[in-house]
Amino acid sequence: MDIYQIVLEAIQNKRIVVAWYDGYERIMCPHVLGTKKGRAQALFYQFAGNSKSGLSPDGSPDNWRCLFLDQLTDVHSEDGQWHSAPSHSRPQTCVDQIDVVVTF
Repeated sequence: MDIYQIVLEAIQNKRIVVAWYDGYERIMCPHVLGTKKGRAQALFYQFAGNSKSGLSPDGSPDNWRCLFLDQLTDVHSEDGQWHSAPSHSRPQTCVDQIDVVVTF
């Protein structure tokens, strides 16, 4: 299964995505999937793992990540608790052509 399909199904089923990006393992919940200037991209809420900038406490709006799908490796989804932040309802600029958005 390709990365786009894994993230799409994770959004549809509210599953966690575990992947490597920029040298760090990321444990995230995808919220928006589509393209930015024709390149597949997604808005994730990262609640565990690591990143160059570090992680704030769970629920913080600082943990939103806008990631290119072609830079994700070792991607899989799994069941687990869904994580988000209150700022999800604000307009996002990560994806300009939206294919799917998580429903609450």
